[in-house]
Amino acid sequence: MYVTTDNALAADSATALQELVDRQEIVDTLHRFAFGRDLGDRALFESAFTADAEFDFRPAATKCGLEVPLFEGIEMIAGIVLDPRLHTTHSVTNTRVSVDGDTASLSAIVEAQHLPAADHSRHALLKNLYAATLVRDGKRWRIKHVTIDNVWYTGDPQVIVGG
Repeated sequence: MYVTTDNALAADSATALQELVDRQEIVDTLHRFAFGRDLGDRALFESAFTADAEFDFRPAATKCGLEVPLFEGIEMIAGIVLDPRLHTTHSVTNTRVSVDGDTASLSAIVEAQHLPAADHSRHALLKNLYAATLVRDGKRWRIKHVTIDNVWYTGDPQVIVGG
């Protein structure tokens, strides 16, 4: 027979609570990225990444007939992704999280609508698979590396690169 002491139960409860908090904060990291991009809020957007983050959009770009480099470092990532000539909306679904101490992995499906700011008659709608590695930064989680692959798209992908 297994008998749980009050201390063991409290420790199990604290561990379970911390895991729930971590999972919510990890998903919030992807929401900070998406909402920061959609609102053009650089501070919110940057709060989702480490200073030396890598943003790999190359798999998705290749499937859409585009060529882009690996974006390295928050300055490069924000400078390219927060292009004010582009309006976007991102919808995040199907999140999966795995936590291992101060690192975590996150996968999600993200639908991203892209429209030229000056001409909403053109668009590119992408359904993408995100795979991210995150690290704990104090009480906050940040993306260290994210790879974005495309599941399908419609419209004109040149919109994404300002074409």
